[in-house]
Amino acid sequence: MVRSLLVIPLLAAVLGGIWLARGALQRWRDLRAAETYELAGDRWPMLLRAAGAMVCGVCVSGLTLLTALGAFGGLGHGDQQPERAEPAVDAAGAGAGAGAGAEPAAGAAARQQAAPPVAAEPAAAAATTPPAVVSRFDSVGRPGGGELLQSAVLGPDGRPRNVRVWLPPQYAKEPNARFPVVVMHAAAPSKTADAEVPDVFEGIGSALQTGKTRPFILVAPEAPNGTAHPCELVAAAPAAVADDATLRTTIAATFRTLPPGPASWGTLGVDGGAPCAAAAGLARPDLYGAAAAVSGRYDAAALTQTGAEAPAGSAAKLLLAAAKADTAGLDAARKLQGSLKAGPGPAARAEVRISDNVQDFTPDRERLRLVRQAAQFLAEALAKAS
Repeated sequence: MVRSLLVIPLLAAVLGGIWLARGALQRWRDLRAAETYELAGDRWPMLLRAAGAMVCGVCVSGLTLLTALGAFGGLGHGDQQPERAEPAVDAAGAGAGAGAGAEPAAGAAARQQAAPPVAAEPAAAAATTPPAVVSRFDSVGRPGGGELLQSAVLGPDGRPRNVRVWLPPQYAKEPNARFPVVVMHAAAPSKTADAEVPDVFEGIGSALQTGKTRPFILVAPEAPNGTAHPCELVAAAPAAVADDATLRTTIAATFRTLPPGPASWGTLGVDGGAPCAAAAGLARPDLYGAAAAVSGRYDAAALTQTGAEAPAGSAAKLLLAAAKADTAGLDAARKLQGSLKAGPGPAARAEVRISDNVQDFTPDRERLRLVRQAAQFLAEALAKAS
C-alpha cells in the first residue's frame, strides 16, 4: 500500500519536470530569437526553470528507485501481490484490467508521453486522447510588433520543410477576426524568405502602424531544394508555387485565415525572391489576388510566357517596385511591363503597376519603405477583391 502511495508524488514530479523543461526550452528559443534580432533578453527565467526541471528529474529517479525496490514495504510476497493486481493509480475510467502486471513507474511515464503537459490531473490526462493536428507551430520571436512562429510541414515530395508564419499584432487583439494571407517567396533553396530579408517584418509592421493597411498573415515557406534557382522553377512550372495544397490546408487549419483564393491570398518577393513572386502571381491569378515584387531582376520573355499560360478568365495584378536610384531594377520592371502588355492571352490582361518614387539615405531604409509600399498594395488589392 505504501508503495502505491509513492506513485502519486512520482507522477507529480514527472509532470512538474516536463512542464518546467518545456518552459525552459521555450525561454531558450525566445532568447535565441532575441539574439537574432539584436534584442536583449533575461536569462534568469530560463535558468530557474531548467534548475527546477533538474530537481524534478532527481526526485523522479529517487522515487522510481524506491518504488522498484519496495522501500518502506519490503520485498515479500505480501508486497508483490498488490503490485500485480493494483490498478488504483490509473483508476479514473481507464479500465480495471488495463494496468495489471505493469510497473507503476513505467505506466506513469507512458501515460505522460500521451497526455498534454498542461493537464490539471494525471489520471484525467491519461484518459484523454490528444486531438489530431496537422502541424504544431512554436514561437521563435516577436519582430515588427507581431509574433513569428515556425514549424515543419510536409512538402510535395513528402519531406518536411521549414515554414515560418508571422502574425500581425491585430491577430491577438481580435480573437474573432479572420485574416488574409500573403506568401513570401525565397530565392535560395532550403531557405525561408525572412532569412534573406530579416527586416521584412519591420516594414510590414510599419505599414500596419499607419492604420492605412489591412493586417494580414505572412507565410514564408522554405524554397524547394534540388535547383539553384527556385524562381526559375516557379516560372517554368506553375504547380511549383511554394504554398502547395498541403501547406494551404495546414495554414487554414492552424490559424484564423480567410479561405485560400484570389479574394484573400497574395504573394510577395523581395530582392532575389521578387521573380518568384512575379512568376507565381502571373501563373496563378486564380490563387493569388495580387503579387508584389520588390527590387527584382526579371526574365521578361519567360515571365510573359508564364502569364500567357495562366488559367483563362482571370487577370494578374502585379506591383513592380524599385528605389528611384535603382536604375537597373526600374529598367527590368519596365521591360517586363511592356513585354506583358504585348504578350498573348492572359499575359496582356495583367494589371502591372510600377513604383519608382522611393528615395532615402541608405539602401536599407529604401528597402524598408519599399516593403511598406508592397504591404499597402497587397492589402488594398485583397480588400478590393474580397
